[in-house]
Amino acid sequence: MAEQSNGWRRLKKNRAALASLGFLILVVLACFIGPYFFPEEMTAGSAFTFQPPGARVDLPVKDPLDAAKTLGTKPVTFLLGSDDHGKDLFARVLAGGRVSLLVGIAAGLVNLLIGVAYGITAGFVGGRTGQVLMRIIDLLNSIPQILIIMVFIASFSGGFVSLLDGGRLWAEANGHAHLQSWFASLLPYNRILIVILSIGLIEWLTMARIIRGQVLVLREQQYIAAARAMGQSTLTIMVKHLLPNLWTIILTCLTLTIPAVVLDESFLSFLGLGIDEPAASWGSLLKAGAQVVNPVESRWWLLVFPAALMSATLLALNFLGDGLRDAFDPRSKE
Repeated sequence: MAEQSNGWRRLKKNRAALASLGFLILVVLACFIGPYFFPEEMTAGSAFTFQPPGARVDLPVKDPLDAAKTLGTKPVTFLLGSDDHGKDLFARVLAGGRVSLLVGIAAGLVNLLIGVAYGITAGFVGGRTGQVLMRIIDLLNSIPQILIIMVFIASFSGGFVSLLDGGRLWAEANGHAHLQSWFASLLPYNRILIVILSIGLIEWLTMARIIRGQVLVLREQQYIAAARAMGQSTLTIMVKHLLPNLWTIILTCLTLTIPAVVLDESFLSFLGLGIDEPAASWGSLLKAGAQVVNPVESRWWLLVFPAALMSATLLALNFLGDGLRDAFDPRSKE
């Protein structure tokens, strides 16, 4: 406990880590709340395509009861410009960030659950069982991770689409309009669950190694020997005595894993294996921006702004992870 208290004091002195934490909080709030503050006229698409940043236009306001009827015009400003469908890029970047961050956090939690459980077991049990568990990690590390993820997506995405489409047709046949719209809204995200599971099932290897190394040190401590002498079971010792002493290491690993997951998702979306239109993630926005950047007429804002926000977020996550690692490293000094 004293070491953890010293760690928090060291972290508070790390201005880069604290600034990164503040920036990440701002980005998360903006991505999860910000898109709801944009009027529908700016996010539903318009005739004002490829507007440069700061462009001010008069968007037609449609009658909510009759989509073919307009109720006049409304002046709006595209702060970051508009895309090829006339949608506000600022709102798209925030909505894309919400998807990318959700994938990163969800896959990071899957990675945490598997990696921590595997690492504690391999480290505490030890012996031949521990060696077999580590050789399995070596085997999985020898296979390119992106290849495994792409195989997962190719194998299961078709079945997931069929499941969602079947649910939509069932809801339509039985007159459940709300369920029908819900299933339809999930179709563009059909690969997201597969991406989360596939990345989460692969990224845990590094965390398991780190946790095992820490457990090898902790299991030799006197309080572990006392727990064994008292007859406590292996599971009880791992949960009540080892896990509470690993949470700072786990948190550090998690902050360093999320950027890797976001990059993997962005790469897959850039290749067309991630989210589908009209939904967006940072990767799909980068893909759309790269397609319209050319020497003749460069719509640079479609590539620069998504790339800038994603890069800044990943940099902040790495700064925070490095700060946590330095703060709670036992070899660090005041």
